[in-house]
Amino acid sequence: MYNFAAARRPSCGMVIMSMSLPIAPEANDLLNKNPLALLIGMILDQQIPLEKAFSSPYVLAQRLGHAPTAAELAGFDPDALIAIFGEPPALHRFPKAMAGRVQEVCRTLVERYDGDAANLWTGVDSGAELLKRIASLPGFGKQKSQIFVALLGKQYGVQPAGWREAADGYGVDGSRKSVADIVDEQSLGEVRTYKKAMKAAAKDR
Repeated sequence: MYNFAAARRPSCGMVIMSMSLPIAPEANDLLNKNPLALLIGMILDQQIPLEKAFSSPYVLAQRLGHAPTAAELAGFDPDALIAIFGEPPALHRFPKAMAGRVQEVCRTLVERYDGDAANLWTGVDSGAELLKRIASLPGFGKQKSQIFVALLGKQYGVQPAGWREAADGYGVDGSRKSVADIVDEQSLGEVRTYKKAMKAAAKDR
């Protein structure tokens, strides 16, 4: 298995955090060891609770009997993958659409990054380039891409020059705006409070 911990150790010697969401320990462990699982969690993190989104890569691995590779998912029979995503409890509110999205991203990884999700950020020399790479993935708009840059920088030590600027407000130290800032139940509650405030503000416009 890919050694995520070794790959994300920065030369500056700073202490590295890792994903510690209030979800099952096994799900957190997979997110910390497997870059593709982390990326799939980010793909699924829309229109469902983030705990569900980031737990689903572990559930997917359980249903397959192993943690899948990008090449495996890229070549999977689409209908069979949809069935796996839709098996109760479904991995997402929209299992058909998200099975397709995950497969699209995995095909991109195979075509551009040798089938290794970690190659998205390995060797990147600027936050702008990291953001560009992530934003080129199917389904990754500006906001989702910025959040993933922040997640990689804050919790995995992927910190090329200018990464905070590339992540915009999500990269601010001490912010409580996204999954990048969640390490326990308290921070989860703070992020939820922020999101509710943003939705309320949007409705008042």
